[in-house]
Amino acid sequence: MTGKERMLNILAHEPVDRIGLYEHFWGDTHRAWQEAGHIKAGESYADHFGFDMDECWAFNLVADLDFVPKVVAEDEHTKTFLDGNGAVLRRHKFHDTTPEHIDFTVKEREDWDKMKHLLVPDRRRINFEGYRNAKRYAAEKGRFFVWSGVNVFESIHPLCGHENMLVGMALDPDWVREMAETYAELTVQLQQMLFEEEGYPDGIWYYEDMGYKGSPFMSPEMYRDIIEPSHKYTIDFAKRHNLPVIMHSCGYVEPLLPGMIEAGIDCLQVIEIKAGMDLLKLHKLYGDKIAFMGGIDVRVLYTNDYAAIDRELEAKIPVVKQGYNYVVHSDHSIPKTVNYETYRYFIKRALELGAY
Repeated sequence: MTGKERMLNILAHEPVDRIGLYEHFWGDTHRAWQEAGHIKAGESYADHFGFDMDECWAFNLVADLDFVPKVVAEDEHTKTFLDGNGAVLRRHKFHDTTPEHIDFTVKEREDWDKMKHLLVPDRRRINFEGYRNAKRYAAEKGRFFVWSGVNVFESIHPLCGHENMLVGMALDPDWVREMAETYAELTVQLQQMLFEEEGYPDGIWYYEDMGYKGSPFMSPEMYRDIIEPSHKYTIDFAKRHNLPVIMHSCGYVEPLLPGMIEAGIDCLQVIEIKAGMDLLKLHKLYGDKIAFMGGIDVRVLYTNDYAAIDRELEAKIPVVKQGYNYVVHSDHSIPKTVNYETYRYFIKRALELGAY
């Protein structure tokens, strides 16, 4: 089977030859493996490891497209800058990290009211050429091709920060609901512009980190009231065009999953073990409704211990492959502390266990 055929069947819970295969990596990893001679310059992970999927991140949702980011502070290890969302963020210079939130211009409804007029479907927000080339290349390689980007939760917090957003959910839910609706409408408008001009992908991948260790950022009731309607709006657009939807969420989001399923997702990714997620439990509870991608503890790969990797895979793959609805992936991204040979072994063993 081709990667495209395999992924379409997995997302539809139909028979396949083996489980699916995909992965994410920190940028440091590619550099380290390239410097060691394992991966050629310019070679993609998908080509090198034979992944079943390709992604293309085609949209820029920053509020002010014309704003040039400004460095406001710098030290030996970090750089702090002001961006087009009016956010002040600190990033590490030498390795990939989530940026530290320093300050935000948008803190409440009145600030949002001054910013929201910028969030319009401007063609400059779309990387038409990048999407076109990625789509063509995936087709040539027989891989499942997804448009990828953020959904509403991951669109809002770069503008106002998690703290202001979550306080707003409690004290001014109409404001946060309006922000979610604005970003949902913008996303669909941009998708319509792109897909009508360059053709539809095979599926949609939404990034939406709605949890942290041991808890979601919101209650299931808040999710259903404030976020789920916008999730449903964006997912309904995909479904009208027969596009399956994969939704990524780091953190503990099990309490939100029934609502996410109601909204229409076809697959949950990444199922983060150290945050409290349990792949086997979720597969038992919801395996008849959705597919799963991830849930293999990346900390086991950190050890570079093949026996430990065997134990992790043997405890999970034979179970979750039942129902033809699983794609092997770590429960986060692969860091450079994972040896290249270790990752090769991980793939080999997972696919052996995942054969039908």
